[in-house]
Amino acid sequence: MNKLIFTVCALLMSMTLFAQANDPILGKWQNPSGEGRIEIYKKGDKYFGKLYWIKDATKKDVHNPDEKLRSRTIQGLEILTNFTKKGNNYEGGKIYDPKEGKTYSCKMTVKGADQLDIRGYLGVSLLGRTETWKRVK
Repeated sequence: MNKLIFTVCALLMSMTLFAQANDPILGKWQNPSGEGRIEIYKKGDKYFGKLYWIKDATKKDVHNPDEKLRSRTIQGLEILTNFTKKGNNYEGGKIYDPKEGKTYSCKMTVKGADQLDIRGYLGVSLLGRTETWKRVK
């Protein structure tokens, strides 16, 4: 019985590692300031990211344009939504910036195993800003 449980656990673990190898963006990432950590995951054929940890866990979404949402905590927010994979790029999605309460078009590019470039922009991607996130180990 113990052998069976061990085998099933090993199989599940290897499937998770295999899935991450095919989707290098999956996993936990830290923003450049070190104040936030985002977990990127897949729902159906789209990619999303949730702010699972922030330095100040009690911080509220006070800059949200929707007054009804300003009392919610930032930790736990899904800040990356609806990305589609195209090679090493993930496009067509949006990123919510809780510091400004604004949502931007976004493109993400995996650079190696531990680096993710996030480009938020308005309109065309030339008019935007890029941040580099590091994988959380």
